[in-house]
Amino acid sequence: MGLQRALRLIYPPLCLGCGTRVEEAHALCPTCWRDAGFISGLVCDSCGMPLPGVDDGTPAICDDCLRIARPWQRGRAAMLYDGVARRLVLGLKHGDRLDLARAGGRWLARAASPILLPRMLVAPVPLHWTRLLARRYNQSAVLALALARETGLECCPDLLVRRRRTPTQEGRDLESRFRNLDTALALHPRRRAQVADRPILLVDDVMTSGATLAAAAEACLVDGASTVHVAVLARVAKQG
Repeated sequence: MGLQRALRLIYPPLCLGCGTRVEEAHALCPTCWRDAGFISGLVCDSCGMPLPGVDDGTPAICDDCLRIARPWQRGRAAMLYDGVARRLVLGLKHGDRLDLARAGGRWLARAASPILLPRMLVAPVPLHWTRLLARRYNQSAVLALALARETGLECCPDLLVRRRRTPTQEGRDLESRFRNLDTALALHPRRRAQVADRPILLVDDVMTSGATLAAAAEACLVDGASTVHVAVLARVAKQG
């Protein structure tokens, strides 16, 4: 009996969502896969929100992105932030579920494939150092590194810095969310050469209003990025 087979008998692969046995490691069982809310079909080319209609290759834009100026050019999301997807994101963010990163990177790479460009530099939305110290890792950086491995793109985990600790975005209206992030993010002083005339792919775990990603995109563009695209593991669906 080979070592790998023996290990699978002793430690069988378990579903990332519910813990039941599955055939492959770093995977979901059929039920969790069905309920994970993976986004497919026609989506907003700016934020990845699923849209009604058939994807005929023509870029479509959702009502929110028509109303809100987005400093980035294109965006994609792997899942809708609800049910299984919400549990996975919160597990990675607050539950030390680093075992989710490999699958998350794979799902992100698949969702982002239409917007990837040659020489694109992958970078996460940063945490303030006090939150990084308390959490011990930046979940967005973990996802960015996993996505970069899947796609063969270069990743710069510290491309951006958070200059001040911002209060939580939870419970804030749209205007307050954007005001809360104003001037909070900036390019790392030693990373400017990596950004000049280069496309950037910003990675985050969840997009709600897009305020955090907007602040990050603006910081990249100010310092010379040729264009900025965004990719998130989960997208909060518009209510109502």
